[in-house]
Amino acid sequence: EWSSPVFQQLSGVTQTCATKTVGWDKVAHFCYPFTLDMFFTQGDESEDSLPQWPVLYFEVLSLDFWQRYRVEGYGSLVLPASPGLHMLTTPTWRPVELGTVAELRRFFIGGSPELEDITYARIPSTFKGERLSRFGFRTETTGSVTFRLYCLQQSKAFLETSALRQRMQSVLDRLGGFSQQSSVYGVLEAFQRARRRMQEARQSLPQDLISTSASS
Repeated sequence: EWSSPVFQQLSGVTQTCATKTVGWDKVAHFCYPFTLDMFFTQGDESEDSLPQWPVLYFEVLSLDFWQRYRVEGYGSLVLPASPGLHMLTTPTWRPVELGTVAELRRFFIGGSPELEDITYARIPSTFKGERLSRFGFRTETTGSVTFRLYCLQQSKAFLETSALRQRMQSVLDRLGGFSQQSSVYGVLEAFQRARRRMQEARQSLPQDLISTSASS
């Protein structure tokens, strides 16, 4: 249920970056920016259906002085579901072969076992079962990759919420106006009732008393 523009580039390769020693680790700061626009269309309106968030797959390669490439690790990262700044560190692993010959070949000649489908780093795109077995697949941990992600979300639901808030505010304003009008009407009605009582009391008095008070 996710889509992207036709011109959107969904894969890329970073530049080669030299490592430096930080403590006991060798660290490379790629500083490679990328942007990604994804659109989600709600298909099933049931409450039990939750959207599967996009996944970022990455592969780390090393290049030595003799221009020999080696696979250093694979990894996957689920993009954050909340907007804002996120610093996420993902561990990496690489496939290994049994025996010393494979490691010697990797050290002197270069090259190493690679994944034909990079989605195998998480859940293969061709997997159609309930349980995924990786029995017999040997790997070793190699390090980690840290991503700094700035996420921005836009949704019509946000606009609907703001419109609903504005409608509620207008309703409250109208209610406030109605309450003010009702208080004014209450004062006027009380004045009218008092005036009617005064008229009734005036009519019940003797006429000679009313003429005497009027002449004086």
